[in-house]
Amino acid sequence: MQSRSPASRTGRPRSATADAAILAATREALVELGWSKLTLGDVATRAGVAKTTLYRRWAGKNELVVDAVAELFDELELPDCGSLAADIEGVVLQFAAILALPEAKSGLMAVVAEATRDEALRERIRASVVDRQKRLVLEGRARAQERGELPPEPDPASAARTVDLIFDMVAGAVVHRTLVSAEPADEEWVRGFTRVLLRGLGN
Repeated sequence: MQSRSPASRTGRPRSATADAAILAATREALVELGWSKLTLGDVATRAGVAKTTLYRRWAGKNELVVDAVAELFDELELPDCGSLAADIEGVVLQFAAILALPEAKSGLMAVVAEATRDEALRERIRASVVDRQKRLVLEGRARAQERGELPPEPDPASAARTVDLIFDMVAGAVVHRTLVSAEPADEEWVRGFTRVLLRGLGN
């Protein structure tokens, strides 16, 4: 089944309250039932909405879980701790804390596995999680350049490649550490990771 964006559908206006209830119910069901037993019917019951309400917004379970997990990552904020190193440590610790949540862990691993067979789902993960969270890299790099910690990068294409690379390094390392190796991304690990990252950035 091709993934469809809820925003592209027509019909009655969406309710933000219903959306929030549905996404929260999805995360609750993930924790209690796991990916394999989660159904849209169960989510609808937990959220107090009709099952048809879910299908007007999401084509199926894959899309619904992506959006439920993406909402967790939208809570990430880049702290202003006075230095690039401290800012990175702050946001990486937040990221690791979210990945430690049972609903984030089970949801993310499940949809990534499903996405190996579904290009449209990969696009949804990219748009809903990856592209939205690159804002943190853009914000951190701009702040570091204002402080003089990083040199300006006037070429837009080169700057975009740098943003992609930084995001991939941070996300890849933390996801591997917490979800694949099942090791804690604690303060000591995050400090060491940040030192290595900054050496690569020339700091």
